Amino acid sequence: MRYAQIVLPLNLKGSFTYKVPEELMPAIQTGMRVLVPFRGKKIYTGIVFEIHDIEPEGFIPREVISILDEFPILPKEQIDFWNWLSGYYLCSLGEIYRFAFPSSLKLESETYLKLKPNVTVDFENLDVNEMYLIQALEVRQLINLTDLEAFIPKKDIIKTINSLIDLQYIEIDEKIGEKYKAKEVAYVKINKDLLDNESLTAILAKLNKAPKQKDLFLIILSQQTESPDSFIKKSDLFEDGTFGHSHLKPLIDKNFVEEYYLQKDRLESYEGEIEEIEELSESQKVAKKEIDEAFEEKRNVLLHGVTSSGKTHIYLEKIEECVNNGKNVLFLLPEISLTKQITQRLEKKYGRKLGFYHQKLTDFEKVEVWRRIKNNDIQILIGTRNALFLPYQNIGLVIVDEEHDSAYKAREVSPYFNAKDSALIFGSFYDARVILGSATPSVESYYLARKEKMKYIFLNERFGNVQLPEFELINFKEAQDSKKVSGNFSLQLIDEIKKTLEERNQAMILHNRRGYANVLECESCGYVNYCSNCDVVMTYHKAANEMKCHYCGQRASKPKACPKCHSENLNERGVGVEQIHEEVSKLFPDNEVDRMDVDSMRKKFAYEKLYEKIEDRETDIVVGTQMISKGLDFDHIELVAIPKADSLLYVQDFRAEERAFQLITQVAGRAGRVSGKGKIYIQTFNPEHSVFQLLKMNKVSKIYYYFLKERQKFHYPPFTKLIMIELKHRKEDKVNRASQFLGSVLRKYLPEECVLGPERSQIARINNLYQFQILLKLPRGKNYEKYKNQVLLSLKDFDEIIAYQSIKKDVFVDF
Repeated sequence: MRYAQIVLPLNLKGSFTYKVPEELMPAIQTGMRVLVPFRGKKIYTGIVFEIHDIEPEGFIPREVISILDEFPILPKEQIDFWNWLSGYYLCSLGEIYRFAFPSSLKLESETYLKLKPNVTVDFENLDVNEMYLIQALEVRQLINLTDLEAFIPKKDIIKTINSLIDLQYIEIDEKIGEKYKAKEVAYVKINKDLLDNESLTAILAKLNKAPKQKDLFLIILSQQTESPDSFIKKSDLFEDGTFGHSHLKPLIDKNFVEEYYLQKDRLESYEGEIEEIEELSESQKVAKKEIDEAFEEKRNVLLHGVTSSGKTHIYLEKIEECVNNGKNVLFLLPEISLTKQITQRLEKKYGRKLGFYHQKLTDFEKVEVWRRIKNNDIQILIGTRNALFLPYQNIGLVIVDEEHDSAYKAREVSPYFNAKDSALIFGSFYDARVILGSATPSVESYYLARKEKMKYIFLNERFGNVQLPEFELINFKEAQDSKKVSGNFSLQLIDEIKKTLEERNQAMILHNRRGYANVLECESCGYVNYCSNCDVVMTYHKAANEMKCHYCGQRASKPKACPKCHSENLNERGVGVEQIHEEVSKLFPDNEVDRMDVDSMRKKFAYEKLYEKIEDRETDIVVGTQMISKGLDFDHIELVAIPKADSLLYVQDFRAEERAFQLITQVAGRAGRVSGKGKIYIQTFNPEHSVFQLLKMNKVSKIYYYFLKERQKFHYPPFTKLIMIELKHRKEDKVNRASQFLGSVLRKYLPEECVLGPERSQIARINNLYQFQILLKLPRGKNYEKYKNQVLLSLKDFDEIIAYQSIKKDVFVDF
């Protein structure tokens, strides 16, 4: 007997044991998709993770129904990677499967009923429900269980079906259909036999009474004669509006013209000219040589290069080498929409060898990329975090650009994994080398590199010896005291922006808060608008004239009067990016001021249009959130201003200072990329703050020494490992009791000092779910694995309590 361990696309722990029927034994392999029954009559597409001959104890396994693939669709390296991911991030293999596979590759199944062939039904012995079902099958041939609910009560459906099966009147027919359909494009051509058997004059004579058909026939004929090898696309014939379907259809019906279809990729490949990359500078050559040496020693690399130092240029050289050696490359980016310039450069170099994979693709487009990767048609893939799960064949290099970016560790969709850390393990399974690149590496990556866990390479100068931007601190409190302010801007900052604009250069202003005002407050009674689903105040968006919740998306119109005391004395409190944009537009009325944030970039091609405006110098000032710090590389941006820099620091997060440093440094890197005369103005009430002072000194080693010292003092990563457990439920008292119980179980298995909480989350309720958190601070090294196993035991104990099975539980490893 042979058995298979199958992973199903369900949030259930581990894999499931199925018996392999004798007829499937020669064909079945690990990594193949199979159809299996699960819980009653449901059928799922599973992935074979292991084949063995160990008979399960305590139950009789069900049989695999059929195999869906001729060859394994999931390579062994991916199976190993999934197993590691599940163990490290404490998530189920089913969650990974759901996230990793396009849904069109997971076949859909419904249980259908049909009459047995040549059956004679004795209606006298049937009850009313059985009669209804037989009559319906005589009309429709096939009916699924969902349709039955229209004419048979739910409680009687299974009884009715079983009765008719026992009578041998009906049978079950599992209709399995793959959802993916290849895109087909319609083409036309003159019927070959037509011209062989008839003269052109005779054919045209038959069309004399239909002049439009005749003209269309001649156009198709002339195109076909001029370019015998080209294809005439059907849609092109109707483009200018001269002809329509009513003119083409009679030609097809008369057999003068043939219509045929060809499969076409949904994703367009680059067809332009291929360019060569420029030569490396001396410092880049040194960095590349160090990377080569590290790779020879089978070590991964942290490439720490200041903004505009030419990290991308080095990536291109390494990609070129890898491709020339017959290996493929995975290039990971945090967000695909903000990477126009880098993708353009790679397209011009590699053309059709290049592919893209990210969440904005349709499901069918994802399947096409998946199949091209499986067939080894793509040599360089640019993708976001979900690109780690494609079935690569011979990957040789993984590049993680902007490795510090929080988008690599999204908390919205499970499994909750860090793509940057996972890429290092992914590379080890494929025996591929990994480059982590950033101008502001995460503290954890910097620490690992300094501990010799990977090679640390520092590029400390900009490409072409261009000077780094200068930082200047403006004491906003002093400016206020001396009345040298206008709204949220000091007069000094206004003058500097003016000078920049007079020199025909561009400026950027960063304010990392969406909306117009944080809160709309009644001056009479202090009432503020809370979201009805979340325990947060709704943000006022002036452009849309509405209140929005940034957590659940609820919207409400702006109140004209206070709902509590009916006073019309409503004031805006707090400053959002819309307000800064409005203020700048008033301060510089003769200049073009644009805004870049999530709300203003919602329309299709909004980002591309603004990008072109900046490039063509039609925009003078860009005001935006953190979006402006990524992917923008323009020659004439000379000044970056941060009018309310303190708001970046005072956040309840132990990484707040690190993230403020990263954001300020990244946005500063947009300035003076060609001239070397870029200036950064940081307006603050607290210019003596360590982060601001260290930024001004521009000593990288001192900044990271400061961060590491602070982390060590308070036992935070990289000196400890953090696991956050978040419990959610609609009833506050229930989730509170559940969190207290889980806290007590964790304290039974772990030392007291390792367990912090349970506490209410910073935002106690989101989307009508009350949230409680438990933070685990665990030591690094050998003890970490031991303690993590104790955490798993605690979670298992918690799951066994029936009363708490309705509690939603999320586990964030390396929080």
